[in-house]
Amino acid sequence: MKVYGWIAITICMVICLNPCICLEETDEGNCNIYEGSWVYDESYPLYDSSKCPHIRLEYDCLKYGRTDKEYLKYRWQPTNCNLSSFDGKSFLTKFKGKQIMYIGDSVSLNQWQSFICMLHSILPNATVTQVDGEPITNHTFQEYGVSVIVYHSTYLVDIEVEKIGRVLKLDSLKGGNIWKEMDVLVFNTWLWWYRSGPKQPWDYIQIGDKIVKDMDRMEAFKTGLTTWAKWVDTDVDTTKTKVLFQGISPMHYHGEEWNEPGVTNCAKETTPINGLSSTSGLPKASYVLESVLEKITKHVHLLNITALSELRKDGHPSSHNGFHGMDCTHWCVAGVPDTWNLLLLESIMN
Repeated sequence: MKVYGWIAITICMVICLNPCICLEETDEGNCNIYEGSWVYDESYPLYDSSKCPHIRLEYDCLKYGRTDKEYLKYRWQPTNCNLSSFDGKSFLTKFKGKQIMYIGDSVSLNQWQSFICMLHSILPNATVTQVDGEPITNHTFQEYGVSVIVYHSTYLVDIEVEKIGRVLKLDSLKGGNIWKEMDVLVFNTWLWWYRSGPKQPWDYIQIGDKIVKDMDRMEAFKTGLTTWAKWVDTDVDTTKTKVLFQGISPMHYHGEEWNEPGVTNCAKETTPINGLSSTSGLPKASYVLESVLEKITKHVHLLNITALSELRKDGHPSSHNGFHGMDCTHWCVAGVPDTWNLLLLESIMN
């Protein structure tokens, strides 16, 4: 058994060896906002998802038949302090004229959808200009001039179509010219690094002049992250742009992770994992991410959602989505991503 409280403490100790990615103080002094537990709270959820007009069919669990609602009632409670209550008007006022961008795969889209619904619940009649496209979707709250944007990038580094086919270029990151103009950047990638077969969106991998058919995926992940890290150090003015990297979002397809080895997925899970423990530990990708972040010289904050989200085997759509396929990867909206956004706001506003 591995205790997540101790895992979180260990991660914090490792990360805080580098002052560029240390956690910031809260109103009660030094506090690891990522160490704590899920508590039942009747005042939750933060909003009624049926009144949010922006939820995609992948994440709208109640619309697509989920009848149990207990999963909506859990609030993240840090051990030694409290998260600030969500105040959408305060955020929009403080960030007037600014742009926040989520950059990554469909997990980034998942979190962006959550934040849009959180803001809509506070200002249901706000004038919002929507620009939907690929790779950028932008919702701008006109009264405040605040843009909340998602930029779809499965790997952060580039895929280019050449004569030989689609090439994943581990040392090329062209999207950065757009990203670095934002006021807040929230990065994420991992979900697609292990994909193979027909769903794999590339045919070859390139590093410098070397092109290969395939390579160790964890090594490829680390190489791609290192390219991103070098871009941050050379191209981003972190005195003007806040940079965060979201921790690895866990999946729940194997019951042994919560001491039920006969369970094959998250389909019937309605409550979090009891206590603070799990047999699975953190994903290997988490340690790869940490090793890259430790080498960045600029100020980057780890939005460390991995261990706390590991406990939420109940938070996935399962078959309650517009595709009716089994999904223990993404998260219901409303749900766990709302907490990610509260942690995000705590990190960038305090």
